[in-house]
Amino acid sequence: MDTQLNELRTLAARAQNRLTETGIPRVAMVQGAIPEHELAAVYQPMVNLILQGSKSMTVGEKVLHYCPANYFVMSVDLPAIGTIWPAATGEPYLAVALTLDPAIIAGLLADLAENLPEPARTERAVAGFSVAAVTEELMDAWVRMLRLMDKPLDIAALAPAYEREILYRVLQGPHGAMLREIATPDTAMARVSRAITVIRRDFDQPLPVETLAEQAMMSVSAFHRHFKAVTAMSPLQYQKRIRLLRARTLLTAAGKSVTAAAFDVGYESATQFSREYAREFGLPPARDAARIVAGFRIA
Repeated sequence: MDTQLNELRTLAARAQNRLTETGIPRVAMVQGAIPEHELAAVYQPMVNLILQGSKSMTVGEKVLHYCPANYFVMSVDLPAIGTIWPAATGEPYLAVALTLDPAIIAGLLADLAENLPEPARTERAVAGFSVAAVTEELMDAWVRMLRLMDKPLDIAALAPAYEREILYRVLQGPHGAMLREIATPDTAMARVSRAITVIRRDFDQPLPVETLAEQAMMSVSAFHRHFKAVTAMSPLQYQKRIRLLRARTLLTAAGKSVTAAAFDVGYESATQFSREYAREFGLPPARDAARIVAGFRIA
């Protein structure tokens, strides 16, 4: 597996210190130090493979660590804070990611219906993110996928097959149940995902948990239990983090004042906004925004 890992590192070494497109649908890569504020974001459903260095993801109250021996799967949109480190020997952080398409997973599941065991029916809530050890078969599929960067004429014909193979290898591992949940209609995770869509769309509006539970077609108690299991936070905490991340963008990219940003994302009190912002990001909003903008200018 070391040979495969070294080849992946060589292929992905052309990435920049931001999400870098590969020319392959849904596949991106990154290298080096990423600005801290960009690591606090809403992450899309993905399979993320670390090639060099290490990373931690803080989602709600949970912190997961992973390194080149691991891969990370996120099955719903989640506001999270990432932290990355270079390798102990000094080489920069390096990773590749595949954004998950539920329709592709559903098609794969349909094709494999007779070859995959039927999952046991359970009321247990399934988490929406996790880390597992990478296998040689999964690594091999990634190698063939990234080789396509040097053969762009082959991408249309071969990338879909390699993507299905990556998903198939994930389905065979401990994340298999997670992929099944997001691609199967009417599962608890699919219902929570519908509520997440509502929160992301209407984050600046009051959203009683009863309304969200109705959208998810669950009782309030069941919805709250499943939502927290999937996201590691309550619906209110999720909405708050979405609001604060959006406000950070308004302060830095749009140049909004603290009061204007607070009201734009749904806060009725600029004081409460500033207090919660500082608790989330470690600095009051004006100071945090000034620090980020100064970093842009230096870069």
